[in-house]
Amino acid sequence: MAASPIYPTRSYDFARAWLDVDLGALRHNASVLRARAGVPLLAMVKANSYGVGAVAVARALGVPFDNQPEATDAPWAVGIASLDEAEALRESGCLGRIVCLQPLLREELGRAYALAVRPSLHRVDDIAAWRALAGAAPAAPWHLSIDTGMARAGVRWDRVDALRDAVRETPPEGVFTHFHSADESIASRDEQDARFEEALAVLSPVLPPDVLLHRDNSGGIASRSAGSPGHLARPGIALYAGLFAQELGLRQVAHLRARVIDLREVREGETVSYGATWRAPADRIVATLACGYADGYRRHLSNAGVVLIHGGRCPVLGRVTMDMIMVDVTSVPCAPGDVATLLGRDGRDELSAEMVAGLGGVSPYELLTGLAQRVPAVYHDVLPAAPPAPV
Repeated sequence: MAASPIYPTRSYDFARAWLDVDLGALRHNASVLRARAGVPLLAMVKANSYGVGAVAVARALGVPFDNQPEATDAPWAVGIASLDEAEALRESGCLGRIVCLQPLLREELGRAYALAVRPSLHRVDDIAAWRALAGAAPAAPWHLSIDTGMARAGVRWDRVDALRDAVRETPPEGVFTHFHSADESIASRDEQDARFEEALAVLSPVLPPDVLLHRDNSGGIASRSAGSPGHLARPGIALYAGLFAQELGLRQVAHLRARVIDLREVREGETVSYGATWRAPADRIVATLACGYADGYRRHLSNAGVVLIHGGRCPVLGRVTMDMIMVDVTSVPCAPGDVATLLGRDGRDELSAEMVAGLGGVSPYELLTGLAQRVPAVYHDVLPAAPPAPV
């Protein structure tokens, strides 16, 4: 028998829609990725951990907090993209290392220093400004960002010589690059690998011997069979099983649920939702679910998505609206108050993030990061054995 679906234990708190987050699956995924990479992780929790909750994720992964010691298998650090994200972690008591992988404006460096955030730097003046913040003390840790082809951030691999003096005076804790297509093109990954090594060779005389090198994102980890080169790996989307779930044996973390709030009979030839884009080929029973694009269920899934009710698949009918969607339940009897799964597992069946995103023609990144716009998140270590009775 397949595992039972994840449902909240207090149904009256979640009368409309909610996001179940499987923290056990998250830890499983981290373990799989750590074993495959063969190095400690710099776990990406940016964008509120891809929509599932950065504080809860950091805690579940064993990152130290003021009321929680560091776990033996905790990530070396967590990665963010904005200082607001770092501040939210610090205000929640996070004591672990935080690395900002996005370039900061010089005006933001003082705030990063106050939050004990390791910034990504690549400009001489910024490195000098970071050094000056420490005064007479040693400079706080920072990471050097090298652009090997993403053309998004960092110093070009063939221009790192301009940083030699700055790096000698203020050595970085780490040096990294970012792959643009490692999971799609091994040749592109190898080219970026070679460029990174070229840059490291130029900087080698001024880099500390214990500098931490990291390059593999989720695609990099998935594309290699002999572990990640360097000292750290930076999984993001794979932690949350948004990509590579089947290939790597990852488990679904996010499960989007909504209640059935209405049922109606639609006669042959009648239409459903805005624009009348779906017309009934025969008499059908249509259920209305309390979830729409304002909750992160993308409008792209209009006439394309599918949901699970009592383990049965029910297609989305017509356009997804702001607060509700309609689905065909002719072959899946249900009642108001029953629970539908729009993403995730229900009984023997599962709608993976990659599958749902594919049905809508969107990126799994976009799907996951947009989930918690309005719905509350409910965190589970031990999954309930059965759904609650509706209220």
